[in-house]
Amino acid sequence: MIIQLLAGFILACLIAFAARKARALNRSGAFAAALLGTVIFGLGGLGWAILLLAFFISSSGLSKLAKRRKRSLDEKAAKGSERDAGQVLANGGIAGVFALLHAFFPEAAWPWAGCAAALAAANADTWATELGVLGKAAPVLITTGKPVEPGTSGGISWAGTLAALAGAGFVALFGALFWQGSTGIVLPEGASPILSGLLGAGLPALTWQQGLLVFAALALSGLAGSLVDSLLGATLQAIYHCPSCQKETERYPVHLCGTPTTWVRGLRWLDNDWVNTACTLSGAILAVLLLSGMG
Repeated sequence: MIIQLLAGFILACLIAFAARKARALNRSGAFAAALLGTVIFGLGGLGWAILLLAFFISSSGLSKLAKRRKRSLDEKAAKGSERDAGQVLANGGIAGVFALLHAFFPEAAWPWAGCAAALAAANADTWATELGVLGKAAPVLITTGKPVEPGTSGGISWAGTLAALAGAGFVALFGALFWQGSTGIVLPEGASPILSGLLGAGLPALTWQQGLLVFAALALSGLAGSLVDSLLGATLQAIYHCPSCQKETERYPVHLCGTPTTWVRGLRWLDNDWVNTACTLSGAILAVLLLSGMG
């Protein structure tokens, strides 16, 4: 266990350093990512590491896509493209909690389901944000169906919803392929013992129907989590107003233009990081409930 934790720490630090150099993380975000990666890599193993990397690499890569077109939406977003510690923990903290639970319940499947779904929800939300704005149709508010400006909290579109499902499905695919089974795992016929050793708990003897069920449950849980994010964004998230730009924004205490913003609606403490945490937690809980019979 000590060797695995040390290996996880080294791998997490290398990835955090690379992400910092690529300007995907700021300094605090790099430290948080190193800590989170150590927990997930060190306590989980290779399968858990692949799951986290699938989320981080795909979501960070999309943040660089169509950057010019999305620049006009920065005035509404709470933070920029370089993730800080709050964003890292909001997107990956719940997954880290399930990795910790896996250390106490190593032969149970539900910690893996919760971790995979939490990251699927985070990926769904990120893909919806990054790709949804590229759609031609105007988004509508999830609570009323009325058209809103792109980037508005709680705004959804068909393009964004399909992107969210794709993002959740991308992580769910790895969640199904590296499914951590429950007590009495046996290797399926012809499975590689080397790969089994790397994954720690081995490969579960899932039929393709069971694998499809796991994939669908994780993908739908991730999508559901992203919709919870939109619902909170439309109802309870703190929204501010810039008197200079005459724009609503998530930014506080100052807007991009440097003008102090004033509170308009929502719970003052419920910022974007807490909304993202609720997104990942709701996805994880739903997946654990849906897959409770799997072990």
